[in-house]
Amino acid sequence: MTIKLMAIYATPDDTAAFEQHYETVHTPLVEKIPGLASLKITRSRQRLMGDRDIYLVAEMAFRDQATFDRAMASDENNAAGRDLANFAKGKVTLLIAED
Repeated sequence: MTIKLMAIYATPDDTAAFEQHYETVHTPLVEKIPGLASLKITRSRQRLMGDRDIYLVAEMAFRDQATFDRAMASDENNAAGRDLANFAKGKVTLLIAED
């Protein structure tokens, strides 16, 4: 069973600043998380239905629960989490999902 951590971002106040930080700082931090099998980033093009403002969805996949648990306890994940709280406070929802 694949475990996924999904980050769902609302539209930032300054999209250019968000994109710059996301690409040059945050994504490299996430890519260092041990056990990360894949990182998929999807940007919203158009909302067709619903009230939720979604700008970007990041899907981080881990092989299994044990790998996910080790990843979440890692220093690398803690660094990514601190950065997330800094640049996306109030604009991100995190979900844990499974396939």
